[in-house]
Amino acid sequence: MTPERSAVAEEERVTLTVGAPAHGGHCVARLDGQVVFVRHALPGERVTAVVTEVHGGYLRADAVEILEASPDRVAPPCPYAGPGRCGGCDLQHVAPAAQRDWKTAILREQLLRLGRLSEAEVDALDVRVAALPGELTGWRSRVRYAVDAADRAGLLKHRSHEVVPIDRCLIAHPAIQALPVLDRLWPTADAVETVASSGGDVEVLPLPASDAVPTVREEALGRTWTIGAETFWQVHPAAAETLVGAVLDLVAPRAGERAWDLYGGAGLFAAALATRVGPSGRVTLVESAPDGVAAARENLADLPWVEVVPARVETALARRRVAGPVDVVVLDPPRTGAGAKVVDALTRSGARAVGYVACDPASFARDVRTFREQGWRLAELHGYDCFPMTHHLECVGLLLPES
Repeated sequence: MTPERSAVAEEERVTLTVGAPAHGGHCVARLDGQVVFVRHALPGERVTAVVTEVHGGYLRADAVEILEASPDRVAPPCPYAGPGRCGGCDLQHVAPAAQRDWKTAILREQLLRLGRLSEAEVDALDVRVAALPGELTGWRSRVRYAVDAADRAGLLKHRSHEVVPIDRCLIAHPAIQALPVLDRLWPTADAVETVASSGGDVEVLPLPASDAVPTVREEALGRTWTIGAETFWQVHPAAAETLVGAVLDLVAPRAGERAWDLYGGAGLFAAALATRVGPSGRVTLVESAPDGVAAARENLADLPWVEVVPARVETALARRRVAGPVDVVVLDPPRTGAGAKVVDALTRSGARAVGYVACDPASFARDVRTFREQGWRLAELHGYDCFPMTHHLECVGLLLPES
């Protein structure tokens, strides 16, 4: 805090000139030298913002009046988007192409700052976040609604447990929007899980579940997958095929090779790898979630050269429950990333290539830095807008040993 401005209070209104986007759905501004993370703004705009949080080294704020608008600003299609409302869609005020430019900028910035890549190295990757087939709304095939103290279902405010009652969610799949969830009360539920699968199943699951969890069918890779309604699956209808295609193009599995599928879930990548390596090869899938393990074993039963290992990836590698030699590795870790121990094990595995599927650019960049410290390089990178209207993205990177 500068001597000229000894204190800034929550709810105070300030005038800001907005700078570049930062990871998390906001842009960076400065107030008397202090960093302010501003939501609902665009780079280059001049705004009036309300301070929402005061911290020792920075502030958070919501733009509530646009004094000078960016040409990329559009009217949010959802009435619940904006300051003090639903916190889910933080880019509804951004034009479609500019949303992808925003995410591309974030991916580049994380590689530079956290991955410690040079400008020339990032430029050589030619990073772009590409659109997926479909619209910016009506794509989300899984939506979890929170339930408030009045038993109404809704969505959460940003960085809050407060539930915003809504009449519909525009990014939800049309079959989910049509469900009788938001027009009734849920006196015994803490949340309501909804699913509209690519196999045509639609389910409503009050949580905590009192009965057996229903199963749904998903269609991908020319196969029908049967999984629990709560089991992880990509929420954008085009994401599964897109990400698998990118992984196969990058790691290029060959007949007879040995592959690992880490954080393998229901076995999407394992099935693709198994098809490429064939019966003379071998695929080892590692997954810790019991529902994922059960789904993988059921759905990959026709591929006997796939082994499913029920364990945490760190444990499986440390205790050599999955051990080399291995030729290619695919990993799709949670938002926290793989971490140094896993990356270290992969760089010593003897693999010729690692395909890394990431849903968080910061965690991915940190892991890329660890790979680099172990003598590996990020050879290719592709970004995908699997979550339109939000700041989230997916990327698929190819990591190779330098020698």
